Amino acid sequence: MKARKWSAILICVMLVGSLLAACGKSNNGNSGSSATSSSSAATNETSKETGTEAQQVKLTALIGNVNEIVSSAKALIAAFEKKNPNIKVEIELTPGGVEGENLLKTKLATGDAGDIIFFNSGSVMQALNPEKNFVDLTNEPFQANIYDSFKQTVTANGKVYGAPYQSTAAGGWFYNKKVYADLGLSVPKTWDELMANVKKIKEAGNGVAPIIGTYKDSWTTQLPLLADYYNVQAQAPSFAADYTANKAKYATTPAALRSFEKLQDISGNMNKDYLATTFDAGIKMLAEGKGAHYPMLSMISATIAQNHPDKINDIGFFAQPGDSADQNGLTVWMPSAVYVYQNAKHLDEAKLFANFVGSVEGMAAVGTVSKPVGPYVVKGAQLPADTPQVVKDMLPYFDNGKTAPALEFLTPVKGPNLPSISVEVGAGQRSAEDAAKAYDKDVEKQAQQLGLAGW
Repeated sequence: MKARKWSAILICVMLVGSLLAACGKSNNGNSGSSATSSSSAATNETSKETGTEAQQVKLTALIGNVNEIVSSAKALIAAFEKKNPNIKVEIELTPGGVEGENLLKTKLATGDAGDIIFFNSGSVMQALNPEKNFVDLTNEPFQANIYDSFKQTVTANGKVYGAPYQSTAAGGWFYNKKVYADLGLSVPKTWDELMANVKKIKEAGNGVAPIIGTYKDSWTTQLPLLADYYNVQAQAPSFAADYTANKAKYATTPAALRSFEKLQDISGNMNKDYLATTFDAGIKMLAEGKGAHYPMLSMISATIAQNHPDKINDIGFFAQPGDSADQNGLTVWMPSAVYVYQNAKHLDEAKLFANFVGSVEGMAAVGTVSKPVGPYVVKGAQLPADTPQVVKDMLPYFDNGKTAPALEFLTPVKGPNLPSISVEVGAGQRSAEDAAKAYDKDVEKQAQQLGLAGW
């Protein structure tokens, strides 16, 4: 599955949660204060030119027509306009998905991309040639409050181009707290500790599945592998770059091969009907305590809160463990970003908007319309008061700097057959080593189609 397809799945999961669910406080942090100062300066300068009232500036924002994106964008724009009454931001909706991406490329090529662009972060952003098309925001005031793990995903040749406008999502392990309490288990910090917990649950003989498998929806089988990337990067910091350049492989990089080995360890520890169990059924099993663990994206927290409100406090979350407790950290699906078009007609005002988006105030505005499924990447931004504890469980990883972007945000290389390969490993039909070799072969065609150097 390609990166953009995986992103589409994430959006679909988020939208399902939003359809089932209904769906801050303002804080003048450093970036907010700078934005206020810049706004005043822009207003004063315009007043000098006209000699009367400040002249109204109109910005154009290109936004993909996806409900979650549009609602967040509208909330940001409304709050920004209230703070900066001399600036109006007009929305130009574009199609979602690949169609919208192709249209944006056309607009960039013809010089018709407005002032502000809402778009993905990560490898898909890199395909838009940010050095040519976007304004360098590296030295803008808001960047002082942005986590470095996000900056990685909007950086090209050392320059930072984006401001985050959504919450993160995380890949890790949901667990049922009641099951843990009944058996006296503790949250694991290493993979061996997790497998020891799994063994105790299995031996308890209480009918609780140690690990929930939802292989009927094959995309879910990838999560234990994808959520392990923090551990891969901790052991092999250059893996993403080397992988993109065809200098590193899963089968020949011990830290990466370990991800397939963990998937192999899951085999034999899932619910008996895992091959026929759906994603929705897996969420229900977790909430009702019929399954102890579910390796999954944090986006399901909204669905649990809506469908099982009396059970949401029974659910916890932890990062997929590595082999060392000292390196325990979280793999994060990073938010999309706002970019300033290189040919923006109103550059200063567009930068001002980017500073607002990447501020504590900006995140508070988004929080009024979008229930976060992970922490924000803006330091000091508070999650809404009604955010489930399961989401707040992720905060310590951010506070301690123990996060890394998922691999797909750092490389465009992702083979389409990963779900089917993952099914075979989890089902005990293929060894970890053989699966890693198969996946290395799987990515070759896609890398060649992308024209990547070294392939």
